[in-house]
Amino acid sequence: MKLSRRHALQLLASAAPAFALRKALSQALTITPGPFTNTRASLQAYATPEWFGDAKFGIWSHWGPQSAVGDGDWYARLMYVEGSDQYNYHLKRFGPQSKIGYKDLIPLFTANKWDPDHLMNLYQKAGAKYFFSMGVHHDNFDLWNSKYQPRWNAVAAGPHKDVVGLWAAAARKRGLRFGVSEHLSNSFDWFAPAHLADTKGPYANVPYDGQDPAFADLYHDYSGMPAAFAHTAQDMGRVAPEWWKLQYFNRVKDLIDQHQPDLLYTDGGISFEQYGLATVAELYNVGPVSAKGTTEAVYFSKDANDCKIGTCVLDRERSVLDDITPLPWQTDTCIGQWHYNLGEKYKSPKKVIDLLVDIVSKNGNLLLNIPLPASGEPDADELRILADITEWTSINGEAIYSTRPWKVYGEGPAMKVVLHTKTQGGVFEPNEGKKPDLGPQDIRFTTKGKTLYALVQGWPTSDLIIQSLATTSPQQPEKVLDVRLLGRDEALKFTQDTAGLRVTLPSAKPPAADIGIGLRINFA
Repeated sequence: MKLSRRHALQLLASAAPAFALRKALSQALTITPGPFTNTRASLQAYATPEWFGDAKFGIWSHWGPQSAVGDGDWYARLMYVEGSDQYNYHLKRFGPQSKIGYKDLIPLFTANKWDPDHLMNLYQKAGAKYFFSMGVHHDNFDLWNSKYQPRWNAVAAGPHKDVVGLWAAAARKRGLRFGVSEHLSNSFDWFAPAHLADTKGPYANVPYDGQDPAFADLYHDYSGMPAAFAHTAQDMGRVAPEWWKLQYFNRVKDLIDQHQPDLLYTDGGISFEQYGLATVAELYNVGPVSAKGTTEAVYFSKDANDCKIGTCVLDRERSVLDDITPLPWQTDTCIGQWHYNLGEKYKSPKKVIDLLVDIVSKNGNLLLNIPLPASGEPDADELRILADITEWTSINGEAIYSTRPWKVYGEGPAMKVVLHTKTQGGVFEPNEGKKPDLGPQDIRFTTKGKTLYALVQGWPTSDLIIQSLATTSPQQPEKVLDVRLLGRDEALKFTQDTAGLRVTLPSAKPPAADIGIGLRINFA
């Protein structure tokens, strides 16, 4: 009888002590040779590349089979959570989960109107300097021609296209850095509800399709797990057998090796210790290098403990910092839900730009998801948002790209709201919703060489006063020589005294002024 590698490892697990199995699996980890290994000591030598600090803005396509249903986030899990909104939606639209499961919805992911080249043109015009494709979500469906997930990937099922590969080609053709996101490490636990059954009603105790061994390669094989595992597993837990951890590494390594991304986002902290560290090492050893031979790849972790000693860049999902940090960081957020939701009320273009300027003033980058529906074609509201972002960045991008923080990040009423960020296990909880709207009195600063930029988040009704540039300000500014409105050539009238820098703006609003304006300030 010929055994698969997975089942051979399962048999080994039942016959050998756990430490012996871990040792055997550790020896099975194969990292491409290079300067990094799967130890924290080795990865501490990593330094964030300059290009990332210059880029400031990226766009993400958080797109896969769950998007095709059009009912928002985490559909593949919540459709099996009895009584949830998605459970009820599924029952009404498709029928009982014991008859029509998630596997049966994957053909809805058609991508029949998806044009990655056209979309990348839009994203580049909007000011994105890097682009992310989702590689695999918690639903265990790989969006590339996956060596280790041969049945449930985008080439074999759904759109029958190498989604990651086509996105990568479109991004690189336009000079954008290319990234992928992987959400796989939580999948083994996240899919647990698919292994349950209704507790009441006409289908009580009829198993959902996740219990069918024929589909264990999608919903996971729980045969070696405790009997109650499907009832107790946490949605973002990482309780998994050693064979699954090795599969996690091999899957993500395959993604890295095939597409050699510049950036890799993981949904959480570095996972499964030696396996996750091996993933980081693989990215850095395989990814791009500078003329000096240093890695130019970027790995993101949401765990501050992973990042404070080097190793990687800290990502904060839907979270904003309180102040400037010495190391670059990233906020990832979305204009709506992560997966496409029909009828969703999106963030306004102003809200997006407010986030961007606030984040950049604190040495961060913004990664913005524009969710796509099943077809791969953005809806009309999304196109309008992109058009407004494009108009603003085309005028004010000089104050964003390749800039660095000033002495303080800003001034104005919104400074009075302290955005405390709670942590749990080192991972930041979302605080974006606590961030107040910015207006004409809210100013954010960036610098480039000896030039200071003041980003004013609205059109003032009278003269603009920048208090941080007062002659008696704690920032001890130099004497201002010249002030100009970005997008206009003429010098503006100003005075600088103990009250601040008072600037007289033109009588006519420039384009996108209601979202915000940028001033270029040069000193004597």
